[in-house]
Amino acid sequence: MDTANLSPKSDHIHRMFTAVPPRYDLINHIMTFGQDIRWRRLAAKACLEKKPQRVLDIGCGTGDLTINIARSAGKGVEVTGVDFCQPMLELAEKKAAQSGVGEKVKFVYGEATNLPFPDGHFDCVGISFAFRNLTYKNPVKEKHLSEVFRVLKRNGRYVIVESSQPANRTLKTLFNLFLRGFVAPVGSLISNNRGAYKYLAESVSHFYSPPEVKQMLLTAGFSDVSYRPLVFGTAGIHIATK
Repeated sequence: MDTANLSPKSDHIHRMFTAVPPRYDLINHIMTFGQDIRWRRLAAKACLEKKPQRVLDIGCGTGDLTINIARSAGKGVEVTGVDFCQPMLELAEKKAAQSGVGEKVKFVYGEATNLPFPDGHFDCVGISFAFRNLTYKNPVKEKHLSEVFRVLKRNGRYVIVESSQPANRTLKTLFNLFLRGFVAPVGSLISNNRGAYKYLAESVSHFYSPPEVKQMLLTAGFSDVSYRPLVFGTAGIHIATK
């Protein structure tokens, strides 16, 4: 991919995630105390709820959601992961093979503002902890959302598992302290990439509230937007229908 065509925000994220793959999964597990594994399983279950024939994991990273979907999907279901970070995709392919689903999934190199798929191709699009990167202070967030909308079939679903903002003020304050005092320094230490985990803590602590995410999705043309909070609202699953 020619990164010269990326927006400044997308290029910044691309450089960060190209640098962190070797310990990316370990850091995620440590930061969430292993809860991210359960959250992705719940998201995979939501992706398969309407018995889709084609499912896309956008911003698939090292492939955890893609692999979870493939493990639970019935015979003949096409499962695809797309990401714009080649080192992440290489790890995803290895993990899929080790998990026994290597032949059930396909990983594609592509960028979220120009998805390499035809209109109405997928019954469901899932995304795990990349929605924030595509939308938080991102000047091309509308393009990201319009591309997801474009590749979905009519009545197709967009399943988002992402960090969230607790409604309770005290919990929100404690959560933000945890992000700054634990997530940022520990992630920086393990990955040797201070900038990536400083960004992570900042973007999570200032990310949109569930009502704001709902309005964003409705504005993009989706309907029937629902939200399920996880762990006191520090994360959640949003589901929107085309």
